[in-house]
Amino acid sequence: MGPAEAAALAVRLRSAVGDERVLGVIASTPRDRFVPLSERSRAYENVALPIACGQTISQPLVVARMLETLQLQPEDRVLDIGTGSGYHAVLLARLVRHVWTIERHPRLSAAAQDAAASLGVDNITFEVGDGYEGLPEQAPFDAINVAAAAGESVAETLERQLAPGGRLVMPIGESDQHLMLSRRTPDGILRFKLEPVRFVPLVPGPG
Repeated sequence: MGPAEAAALAVRLRSAVGDERVLGVIASTPRDRFVPLSERSRAYENVALPIACGQTISQPLVVARMLETLQLQPEDRVLDIGTGSGYHAVLLARLVRHVWTIERHPRLSAAAQDAAASLGVDNITFEVGDGYEGLPEQAPFDAINVAAAAGESVAETLERQLAPGGRLVMPIGESDQHLMLSRRTPDGILRFKLEPVRFVPLVPGPG
């Protein structure tokens, strides 16, 4: 497992993902560092995999599409809700200036921090807490990524933390989920319904 497998994964995603910067960070980031030993033989398959605390590391295609949808810029400040394995946060950090990532399970947050440090990624602030409220003390954000499904009331709370021109991407719904892109414009928030997805729910309170 190593660079060749990560590069091959990026090649397989190319038919559905056009952002070369996104494909580049996927090609250079070892996904096997973010999965349990029992799952490492499957680390470069295009599937979601179980991690600790009943959570999952998302399907690489969905991660790539979310990154692409955010239209990230090198100087962006980004909020990531649902750290999980830390894979998504590390990919974000390799594309932007700084990432704040929130996880309700201390065990997951600590493991994600270790994985990021092992790769020399030092522009992530790890927070243990409730992603429902976002991180208003660090707002506004140029982009917000949510890696767990919630309802529109949560989206509205997070949309208030977007900078002008800011983008939010998150799964919306319960049994029938889809990605939603929100964009702050001079005329207010615009929302766009995107492809169907399947994510664990965003749960309030401590892990």
